[in-house]
Amino acid sequence: MSTWRVIARAGSGLNNGIFIRSRIFARHENDRPSGFRIFSSSNVFRTDFFKELESQFKASREKAFTAMPGSDWDPLNLTPGRPPSKTDVVIVGGGVVGWSIAYWLKRKERIRDGVRVLVVEKDPTYSQASTVLSAGGIRQQFSLPENIHLSLASAEFMRNINDHLSVLNEDPVDLQFNHSGYLFLASEKGAEIMEENYRTQRYAGAKVTLVSPTQLKEKFPWLNTDGVALASYGLENEGWFDPWTLLNAFRRKAISMGVCQGIGEVTGFNYKTYTVPTEDGELVDIKRIQHVNVRMPNSLEHQLVECSIVVNAAGANSGKVAELVGIGSGPHHTISAVPVPVEPRKRYIYVLHCPDGPGLDTPFLIDYSGFYLRREGLGGNYIAGMSPEEDEEPETSNLEVDHPFFQEKIWPLLANRVPAFENLKVTSAWAGYYDYNTFDQNGILGLHPLVNNMYFATGFSGHGLQQSPATGLALAELILDGEFKTLNLNALSFNRIFSKQPTLERNIV
Repeated sequence: MSTWRVIARAGSGLNNGIFIRSRIFARHENDRPSGFRIFSSSNVFRTDFFKELESQFKASREKAFTAMPGSDWDPLNLTPGRPPSKTDVVIVGGGVVGWSIAYWLKRKERIRDGVRVLVVEKDPTYSQASTVLSAGGIRQQFSLPENIHLSLASAEFMRNINDHLSVLNEDPVDLQFNHSGYLFLASEKGAEIMEENYRTQRYAGAKVTLVSPTQLKEKFPWLNTDGVALASYGLENEGWFDPWTLLNAFRRKAISMGVCQGIGEVTGFNYKTYTVPTEDGELVDIKRIQHVNVRMPNSLEHQLVECSIVVNAAGANSGKVAELVGIGSGPHHTISAVPVPVEPRKRYIYVLHCPDGPGLDTPFLIDYSGFYLRREGLGGNYIAGMSPEEDEEPETSNLEVDHPFFQEKIWPLLANRVPAFENLKVTSAWAGYYDYNTFDQNGILGLHPLVNNMYFATGFSGHGLQQSPATGLALAELILDGEFKTLNLNALSFNRIFSKQPTLERNIV
C-alpha cells in the first residue's frame, strides 16, 4: 500500500502540469502582418488560362497566410480524415463511449474552443463496432450501486436527449426507445440473491418490483413458470433503443461543437519516463505520453499527434492499446507487470421469426439459465442470445456466427420457457465483441497510475452502451475537474485491480 501511495502522488504531481489552452487565431485580412501584399490581376484581356492561373495563385496565397505563426494549418494535412498534428485530448476509439466523452469535454469547457479534442476511429463504417452490434438494452437491475447509478443517470439523459444532443437545422434525435422493461427470472437457488439485489436497486432509486410465480403467470400468461421461484421486473427507465442513433447523435453533436474526427489506427505512443523512488526504496517508472502515432487507413502513412491527455476508450481493443505504452510489460511481481485486464469476447445475436410469439407484450427477458430474449420491431420478430460457458468461449479472430450454438444451446431453453418458440425460424444473425473485463466484469474508469496522462473508460463487459452518457460525463469531470463530481465512481478505478480486490457484478448478461 505504501508503494501505491507514492505512485499516486507522483502521478498526480506530474499531472498537475497539464494545461488546456485556448487559442485566438488571426483569420481576417485586417490581422495580416504588414508587408503582406495581395496580388490582383485585372487585365480585361486575360484568357481562361490566366483566370485559372490567378485562381491557383489566390489559393496559394490563402494557404500561405494560414501557415503564418499562430495557425493550425499543417502542410501535410492533405489526407481526408487525417488527424491534426496538435490537440489537447486524444480519444482512442470512436464508439459511443468515446464520442460521449468528447461531447462532455466540449460541454464542460469554460471558454469556447478552450479544449481541443480529437476522436480517432479506425473503422469509419462501424461494421465491426461493438456499439452498433449490441442488443441495445438499458436496465438498472444490477447488483452494484455504481452500475445502477450509471444507468439511472444515462436513462435520464436519454429521456431528455434533445436537450443535450440536438443540432441546429437537423432533425430531432429519436432513439426509438421501447419502455418494455427487463424481466429477470430466478430459480430457488438464486432467489435470495435477487432479493438482495432488489434492496440495493430500490435504495439507489431504481423503480423495480419483485413478482411471485403466480403474479408472473397472470401478467405474462405465455411464460412457463416451472422452476421460477421469483422474478424482478423494471417499471421505469428500462427497455431497449437503437444503438446507432445514440452513437450518431453523440458524434454529430460533438463535431458541431468543434471536436475533430480522425480516421486511422493508433499504432504507438511517444512518451517520456520518470523514475520515482517509493517509500520502500523501490524504483518505479512513471510515463507521460507526448505523441500519439496514427496510421492512416489502407496506407503506410502515419501522423504524429502531439497531445496533453489520452483517453483509452478503445473497447475490446483497449488492452492492446494499453500495451503500446508498456502497460503490463514490467518486471514480474511489480505493479508495472499488471496488464489492463480487458480482452474481446465474441457474442452471437440471433434474429427469430415466430408469428405465435408473445408479440407486443414482450419484456427484455433474462432467464436464470442464461439466455435472453426481446422483441425486435413488429411482425413476430425477436432477438435472442446467450453467453457461452468460460471453457467454450469462441475464438475472436473474426465475426462469423456459430449457428449450431443456437440450435444446441439456446433453442431448447427458449422453447421450454416460452412454449410458442417451439416453432420458429432463424432469419438472420450477427456477432459482436464485448470489451470483457476478465478481472471482475466491470468498467474501468480513471487515470492509470503509471501513465500519468492516460485515462481509461473500458471493460464494461456488455453494459457500456447503456452507461455511455453518464460515463462520458464522469470522465470529463475527472479530466477537467480532477475528480468525479456527479457520481462517485472511485470503486471502478485501477485501485481495485492493483490491490487485487474485485468489485464483482452479479447481474452480468
